[in-house]
Amino acid sequence: MINTLLLRKMMKFKTAAALVFFQLVIVGCQKEEKKTAATETKIKNDTIKTTKAEEKIDYSDFNIFNLSVISSAEKDSDIDIFISVSDIYKGVQPVPENIIKNHKQMTYEELQHFDLDAPSRKKLLNGIHLTENDSLYIYEYWSNKLQRIPVSRLKAVAYLSPYSDSEDLDPDAYMMGFQVAAHQKTTEYDRYINAIAYFGNKNPFVANKMKAVKWQKAGTDVSKKYFSHSKLTQGNTYQTKYENMTYYLQDYLEEGNTVERRLAVINDHQEKMAEKTFSLAESDGGEFLPLYGIDTDEANIFQYTGYLFKGKPPVIFGFIAQSFGCPSISFLDKNEKDFWINCDNRH
Repeated sequence: MINTLLLRKMMKFKTAAALVFFQLVIVGCQKEEKKTAATETKIKNDTIKTTKAEEKIDYSDFNIFNLSVISSAEKDSDIDIFISVSDIYKGVQPVPENIIKNHKQMTYEELQHFDLDAPSRKKLLNGIHLTENDSLYIYEYWSNKLQRIPVSRLKAVAYLSPYSDSEDLDPDAYMMGFQVAAHQKTTEYDRYINAIAYFGNKNPFVANKMKAVKWQKAGTDVSKKYFSHSKLTQGNTYQTKYENMTYYLQDYLEEGNTVERRLAVINDHQEKMAEKTFSLAESDGGEFLPLYGIDTDEANIFQYTGYLFKGKPPVIFGFIAQSFGCPSISFLDKNEKDFWINCDNRH
């Protein structure tokens, strides 16, 4: 299901944000109840900005998704772009009855991917509280491109999880959702890694306020000034800037390996605006991603920061590659909970 070219690029970390947003949905592993979160402390709200909301967005029941890039069943050199909504669908997946009933007489290619019939499409839309009048918003924050597609123009589709047994098939074996594009060239897949998607009737994304985080080494005085004592061994310290803020990142080691990273955000008045901790102890099988400017070049950018959502404080993400569970987007504000990215991570 995964193109060898894609695997080779992933091994090189060529589009390695895939480890955060893309790898999880290509293979579609089983999402566990446990999710890896960044712990948050000490935020001064009077020193942090929020974006001016162009229109009021209801964040009370808000879901964002990443995009799966899957090798086409018809042609191995092509890719399909797909968004699974199975994470938020309640109940038995709406697979047409004839698929389950006749699956032993169908080929693997026929079972691997199919369009939903009209009743199944309607059931899927009702189950995730969408209508044909809503839209899909895809924001490629790395290039500041926004794509809006009416739901009525999207194919409702199912892709068989590669971890499912086609011999003993049940509806939960499928990733259910919407096809964004089909038969794309593999050269197109990079653009969908640093992107997130939202279904609704309003665009929640802020335009042109995100940037890649490029780190550089910081002096030892930074560690003493902004980071508290830990039983772990202190490693390297890094820094970067965004608008009026300076970000400091501190490595903490155990047996020579980085097991924790702490982030401190300081404003121009030398006030600590936010402090966050990213820990492998809270990640089941996760690992830290390379830092742009330190471990990798501009072809392999993982961390992004800036204003992403209308009416919300700035965000930062891209520190840990998840093996189980889905990644999250963290706000630089203790009063804002992380936004989990639905990724249909199953195995």
